Amino acid sequence: MNEAKLREILLKYERIRDNAKFNLEVRKNKIYKKIPRIKEIDDKIFQIGLSLSKAVLMSPEKREEIIQKAKIEMNKLKKEKNHILTTNNIPLDYLEIKYKCEKCKDTGFIKNGIKCDCLKQELINNAYKISNLSKMVEKENFNHFDINLFSDKKSDDEEISPRENMWHIYSICENFILNFDENNDENLLFYGNTGLGKTFMCSCIAKELLDKGKIVIYKTAYDLIEVAKSYKFEKQFSSTDKENYKILFECDLLIIDDLGTEIINTFSTSEIFNIINSRLIENKKTIISTNLSPAQIASTYTERIFSRLISYFRMLRFIGEDIR
Repeated sequence: MNEAKLREILLKYERIRDNAKFNLEVRKNKIYKKIPRIKEIDDKIFQIGLSLSKAVLMSPEKREEIIQKAKIEMNKLKKEKNHILTTNNIPLDYLEIKYKCEKCKDTGFIKNGIKCDCLKQELINNAYKISNLSKMVEKENFNHFDINLFSDKKSDDEEISPRENMWHIYSICENFILNFDENNDENLLFYGNTGLGKTFMCSCIAKELLDKGKIVIYKTAYDLIEVAKSYKFEKQFSSTDKENYKILFECDLLIIDDLGTEIINTFSTSEIFNIINSRLIENKKTIISTNLSPAQIASTYTERIFSRLISYFRMLRFIGEDIR
């Protein structure tokens, strides 16, 4: 998780807590104005709490006696307060702070610094928000994966059927997800003709990782270059342009779809190399899909790009007929 994003989310939690405290004060003032005795009771309970600490410090040998006496007095006041609230048809918790998450009190963390479920969900929601994948993964995920769409018949020039090949790819992708947090330098490159499931498989992997709170960014090669151009060439680039460019390097998983459909020139090849190489250096994982064969990649891109792809990416070929 990007530290800046985490800070942003925790700041949101702080605003939620501040808002809850403000709303409590509004409710208190409303009740105090309507029933002054409630304010008198709250003030008395507060004063007992203050004097309790002082009394214990002054007479530590009477600690238990002082505490017990204070408890009796405070319980008496609380009973009176509850009676007044009930008589006036006011909920007993009306003058208590209302947290969106009672488990962590809107801090995002429970005991021992463990992330609360609400924070985990917030991180997942944030990951989806910046991924460009929210709509895509609704249909393109492993729950909709149908192996029967792939033929079980081998063609004369293939050693295995498209179905067997897809089972092989599925297994590798599953292991990629399971071992994602391992420092194993694993990156994937899907290649083959259109309509064979490359983008679908990218989406399946993305959803599984997004649901674990990972930051996954999906870009077509064309969009990737457009992001780089906006940041590098616009005289008045915005903070959004900068963030969109930085996240290409910092996200947990970058998916570059349709490599080869972008305009091929010095700038685009330089940026593609820079992004891929930088991510390799930082042990950040990348998945690339393309309709180009390895030979076509070699002839289309620089030797430096091809060298990185052939050396650091697991090449997975999709075969068969268009299933769309």
